[in-house]
Amino acid sequence: MGITSKMIPTEDASARKREIEEKLKQEQETLSFIRENLEKSDQLTKGMVSILSSFESRLMQLENSIIPVHKQTENLQRLQENVDKTLSCMDHVISYYHVAKDTDRIIREGPTGRLDEYLACIAKIQKAVEYFQDNNPDSPELNTVKARFEKGKELLEAEFRSLLTRYSKPVPPILILDAITVDDELEVQEEVVLEHLPEAVLQDIICIAGWLVEYGRNQDFMNVYFQIRSNQLDRSIKGLKDHFRKNSASSGILYSPAIQTKRKDTPTKKAPKRPGTIRKAQNLLKQYSQHGLDGKKGGSNLTPLEGKDDVLDIEIDSYIHCISAFVKLAQSEYTLLTEIIPEHHQKKTFDSLIQEALDNLMLEGDNIVSAARRAIMRHDYSAVLTIFPILRHLKMNKSEFDTTLQGTAASTKNKLPTLITSMETIGAKALEEFADSIKNDPDKEYNMPKDGTVHELTSNAILFLQQLLDFHETAGAMLASQEPSLSANSYTSDFNKRLLSSYICKVLGNLQLNLLSKSKVYEDSALSAIFLHNNYNYILKSLEKSELIQLVTVTQKTAESSYKELIEQQIQMYQRSWLKVTEHLTDRNMPVFQPGTKLKDKERQVIKDKFKGFNDGLEELCKIQKGWAIPDKEQRDFIRQAQKKVVSDAYRAFLQRCANISFTKNPEKYHKYRPEEVEEMIEKLFDTSA
Repeated sequence: MGITSKMIPTEDASARKREIEEKLKQEQETLSFIRENLEKSDQLTKGMVSILSSFESRLMQLENSIIPVHKQTENLQRLQENVDKTLSCMDHVISYYHVAKDTDRIIREGPTGRLDEYLACIAKIQKAVEYFQDNNPDSPELNTVKARFEKGKELLEAEFRSLLTRYSKPVPPILILDAITVDDELEVQEEVVLEHLPEAVLQDIICIAGWLVEYGRNQDFMNVYFQIRSNQLDRSIKGLKDHFRKNSASSGILYSPAIQTKRKDTPTKKAPKRPGTIRKAQNLLKQYSQHGLDGKKGGSNLTPLEGKDDVLDIEIDSYIHCISAFVKLAQSEYTLLTEIIPEHHQKKTFDSLIQEALDNLMLEGDNIVSAARRAIMRHDYSAVLTIFPILRHLKMNKSEFDTTLQGTAASTKNKLPTLITSMETIGAKALEEFADSIKNDPDKEYNMPKDGTVHELTSNAILFLQQLLDFHETAGAMLASQEPSLSANSYTSDFNKRLLSSYICKVLGNLQLNLLSKSKVYEDSALSAIFLHNNYNYILKSLEKSELIQLVTVTQKTAESSYKELIEQQIQMYQRSWLKVTEHLTDRNMPVFQPGTKLKDKERQVIKDKFKGFNDGLEELCKIQKGWAIPDKEQRDFIRQAQKKVVSDAYRAFLQRCANISFTKNPEKYHKYRPEEVEEMIEKLFDTSA
């Protein structure tokens, strides 16, 4: 067993050795193969090197032959290019010498109808000018093309003027009114576009203006532009004014059928709102100044406008619409201007463009102020009513006015505020002088209504105050503008309302004092009472009817009750006039007697005197008071009924006391009237037609 175990490793070693020897033999064979391949590779490499060396030698020979030929060809090509360039430059230079001749016909004929071709010619001439200035400044050709360029520029400027002049037309009045009128029935207002120039013409003008700015280096066309457009703006506004004068008075319709057919969704147009209250007030003031309430002549130093009411109304209406038209047209002009004039010149050109139209409007406004001032000097305070609608419109449109004039000179911007200040000043002066005139109107006997009806001073004053309702904000601001302790920023609607309320109360207070003074002109205290009653009642009813009472009570809470108390006092004063009639019906001096007892002559005479005194007094009062007037039917009936009751009750009681008394053989001589007849006589009081 031990011998076997020792032999196994020896056999493994032999096998291992044989394996190694076999691998060694294989490696040796592989090495021999590699060596053989390396030898073959070396031979191939040597062959390739030999071939490449031969190729290199041949290439060097070829290069040495080709390079000189290539260089000669390159030089020839360069020479050819230089010749071509030289010929091209010569042709280009020669063309500059022919520019004047080539463009002569087109320049002479001008740009009309072929602006693009004309501008192309101008561009050629301009390049020729630049060439000669850079390369041959002393050549005569430079002067030629310069002259041709200037001629071309002049014709472009002339074309610019011609196109503007030919196609700039005043905007038709109907179109302006359509643009500025707000239709209350339309929820969304349709924007009316004012087309000043045809689109094709506008594009030509823009093109010419652009060329003149960029190449012509000429700003004179801007002066031409604002002069022509300024004239058209002014003519448009004047045309609107003429339209008012021709059409407003006769028809009051300021729209033609053309506008109605233009808009399918608005078959009819509403005429613009007009200050009809002014005309009504002035007509009434005129009416009262001529006739008074009783149809009889009267007089006062409050002189209403005499005649031409319709003309004045149209002038006011026209001016208001012209202000709105100016704003709308100016805005449209600025939009047009921005397409034509360079940006940094737009505001200045616009400022110049609007000056004529704006100055004319401001001058007209100044004339209105001057006319109002002259009227006030004549104590024609109704003239201030022309200021109110205009001033209200100016103030309502001031913000839009300021926006439109934004960027213009300070002198331009200040024109409207200056006019507004003038109107506020003259308006406030008129209001104050009117209040003073009410206070100081003289107590002239011939000026007093014979029938004790409403005085012209009262009707004029109330009518004047009633107009302030329609313009209460304007009137309040007008009064506030004259308050030295306040700045414009401190005005408020409530403050202005209180000022106006105080003013109205002042006028009413002055009127009451003056009426009280005037009433003393009457010798008959009863007529004086009727006069005051009529005037106080007229004032109260007018305040209530026109809603002036709400404005009055802002500062005077008890105004209404105060007037009612005054009216009642005058009724009581009037009723005292009947005491001289009814005193004969009292028991004073009435004889005491027993039924069937014969009266003494003295006692009979007392009864006769009482009847006679009553009859004469009744006849006299009825005769006098029948000619007096109480225009208010309600008050007239109330006073009659009250007086009938007092007199007839007293008369019936008197007749009853005398029923069984034999005081005369001719009772019908003294008992002239039955109670019913007395009532009928009193019923005819204050009835001038009876």
